[in-house]
This record gives sequence, structure tokens and C-alpha cells, in this order.
Amino acid sequence: MKNFKTISVADSEQLIAEQQPMILDCRDLKDYRAGHIDNAMHVHEQLRDLLLQKGDKQKALLIYCYYGHASEHLAEMFGDFGFKQVYSLAGGFAGWKEHHTA
Repeated sequence: MKNFKTISVADSEQLIAEQQPMILDCRDLKDYRAGHIDNAMHVHEQLRDLLLQKGDKQKALLIYCYYGHASEHLAEMFGDFGFKQVYSLAGGFAGWKEHHTA
């Protein structure tokens, strides 16, 4: 059983509006700097480890990558560490960008 949920761009926008989740961008730093979802943090290894150990397990997390595959692995890891509301963005940043430029 998955301990995270994959959600659409529309559902992620609702999540952001209603719960102000912690937004984690797991793409490389160059792409993060070129553009990211507002308020997203770039997840590097040290931040990931710190959040896994000391993060608020009750706060919603929205995780995204390029196309939605790598973020599922990271979402699963956070779920395995006891985070209760973990979401992976289907389609990743590419889907988000497409939705917002259409």
C-alpha cells in the first residue's frame, strides 16, 4: 500500500490554497533556479535528511520533479518515515508549467 498520494496540478493548487504545504522541488539546482513553483524549496541531500529526521510529520508535503517519477520515490521515503500527508505532483514541473501556460 502506498503511503503517499499522486495528485493532479488542479488538486495540488487546491492543496496549496487550503493547507499551505511544504513544497519540495527534487530537480537539479540549475533547473530549480530557472523556475519553480512559488515557495518551493530545492531539496538537496542535507535538507532531505534534516526534514526526514526533524520535519513536522503532520504538515502536508507536496513533492515534484521533472515529470512526476522521481518525486514518487521521494514521496514514498517521506511516507515511510511517518509523514502523514505526502503528495507527489503528477506530471511534475513540466505538467505544472504546461497547465499554467495553456
